[in-house]
Amino acid sequence: MRKIFETDAKAPVGADRARALEVFALVAAEGSFSAAARLLGLTPSAVSRTVDRIEQRLGVRLILRSTRALSLTVEGEAYLAAARRILTDLDEAEQAIADRGTPRGRLRVSAAQAHGRLAIVPLLGRFAGLYPHILVDISLSDGLVDVAAGDADVAIRLGPLADSPLTARKLGENRRVIVAAPDYLERRGTPRVPEDLLDHDCLNFNFRRAEPVWPFRRDGRDYALTVRGCIEANNGETLGQLAADGVGVTRVGRFSVASEIASGRLVPLLEAFNPGDVEPVHAVFAGGANMPARVRVFVDFLSEHLR
Repeated sequence: MRKIFETDAKAPVGADRARALEVFALVAAEGSFSAAARLLGLTPSAVSRTVDRIEQRLGVRLILRSTRALSLTVEGEAYLAAARRILTDLDEAEQAIADRGTPRGRLRVSAAQAHGRLAIVPLLGRFAGLYPHILVDISLSDGLVDVAAGDADVAIRLGPLADSPLTARKLGENRRVIVAAPDYLERRGTPRVPEDLLDHDCLNFNFRRAEPVWPFRRDGRDYALTVRGCIEANNGETLGQLAADGVGVTRVGRFSVASEIASGRLVPLLEAFNPGDVEPVHAVFAGGANMPARVRVFVDFLSEHLR
């Protein structure tokens, strides 16, 4: 059987056009007909004829041949750039169509440090079992990645969202809870009403935007109480650990201390006065008709398991 390019020169215009672009791009990258032929499994003469046919069709010289090396003409450089762009677009189009069948490919996920480690990472094993052809590439950082610029396929965001052309899907809510360790409460007493916290060490966030003010609700009326403590930190996981060690009382997202509450190391306090303040959890991604199936199934999975 003859190789794919050892065909009649009168083959229909457009036949094997994409393959011809691949051959030309590989010749340019390798700088040799022979090297490109070895990689393609063709003969050097077949590769040379493919390039000749492109030049004949265009009516310009794309490659300057010499006994030492090949070099591209100005027209060849322009054609190479166009060829690479077309081949990339073709690969992406084929991947998008393939994704509609079996979701596959690399999925880049961004999440905050604590929420990602405690709420997202524990779910990844189950997701991998359901979708073995998806490679999950997760990065945990408290900085915001630019999804619109392509720095991630999906970003998990806590709190209000800024206006954006991206698509956002609500996955759940992060409820706040006030907690302390049983041994701390034995030493200092258990607060029965919010005002009792004025006699306790209250562990707070150190964000500039975070005031040492905790919200409460009594008899249908919301109000705030200024509290004080001996330690501040920049994440709920650290504050929860300090509280579990008996250092003081803290108010954090429930996900940060869920395991400690379940084990009894921390006890929720003043639940009757909880104002129900929550921050939404969203998946942010580029939506639209061309959204890869790997993004869709991942967001669907999180929506089911984070609620």
